[in-house]
Amino acid sequence: MPDPQHPWYLPLLSPTRRALHALGLMPAARRARAFFRRNAPEALKSSNLAYQAKLAIETATYATQANVHELPGIFHYWSNRYLGPKARAAGFSQPDDFFAQHLISCYDRAGGTRRFISIGAGNCDTEVRVARAIAGTGRADFVIECLEINEAMLERGRDHAKAEGVAAQVLPVKGDFNFWQPAGKYDAIMANQSLHHVTELEALFDAVRGALSPHGRFIVSDMIGRNGHMRWPEALAILHEFWRELPKEYRYNRLLQRHEELYENWDCSDSGFEGIRAQDILPLLMERFSFELYVGFGNLIDVFTDRAFGHNFDVASEWDRDFIDRVHARDEAEIHAGRLTPTHMFAVMHTGPQGEMRCVDGLTPAGSLRKSQ
Repeated sequence: MPDPQHPWYLPLLSPTRRALHALGLMPAARRARAFFRRNAPEALKSSNLAYQAKLAIETATYATQANVHELPGIFHYWSNRYLGPKARAAGFSQPDDFFAQHLISCYDRAGGTRRFISIGAGNCDTEVRVARAIAGTGRADFVIECLEINEAMLERGRDHAKAEGVAAQVLPVKGDFNFWQPAGKYDAIMANQSLHHVTELEALFDAVRGALSPHGRFIVSDMIGRNGHMRWPEALAILHEFWRELPKEYRYNRLLQRHEELYENWDCSDSGFEGIRAQDILPLLMERFSFELYVGFGNLIDVFTDRAFGHNFDVASEWDRDFIDRVHARDEAEIHAGRLTPTHMFAVMHTGPQGEMRCVDGLTPAGSLRKSQ
């Protein structure tokens, strides 16, 4: 079972608005939002002012977050019961193991000091744990560069790596993944819940492709649903069916501190970069890489297990567990019938020709694309 302190993936809804209010940045956020709505998508590509405004919001939001992984108990109930078996079918036990296993495979295919990089590493906590796991196998001749623009998070990463005895293997590096220019080749490149913050996906993926050694792998865990982590109309209709079953106290948004009689399909990218181009991640990867492993999962369940509403559920309650079980079952049925598409993935890719690809439950990358976006 995963350690509750090291859950499966980053929170589905970061506490952006609460942080903005606390930091006095809400007026700037509203101005940036208005600018983007008037000018998108050109603003994303051409306006340095708008980009810098959103970047300032994003940086301030995460600067004070020492623990960006905290999730409700009901999430761990769901992930242990349903996501764990999918992971084991794909050959790993939990996300740290996913990254460690595939970095070890790349390590064994290379020579000399193996060079890895993590794109958007945040506090470097995953990278520190993965470095310890790799070093624990006797493989110590490697460096994981941790690319991150937020200096406060990098500093926490440096301190954490030193405290855990992997300062020689974990190297925090300041940089913006939207404009990353690789210096040389890498034996593996990993991205853990960072790609859904990237505006310049095409440029980043082209840089990754050019920087991978022939034996290298691009190892990714990320969110691939609708932009801003919204639900597409077909998913929203089903979500509202379940929403109407919830007792009033379960409809309270803990992050935004408000009651939602009917679930609000909020765009998380309004203020910062949360989910800014999530729906483009998978198709752009498919254009540039060959998949070696793919695990797609989740959709409706996100809303009921994340930090906004998940804390309203009690794992000890039979009704609560049954509700989550039913939402998950509906997710699975709708995804495999092709009526819904997954919002999350684990994937391992390379730049060579497409060979044999391992998938879980028969769900392929192509089968995970929504027909019209």
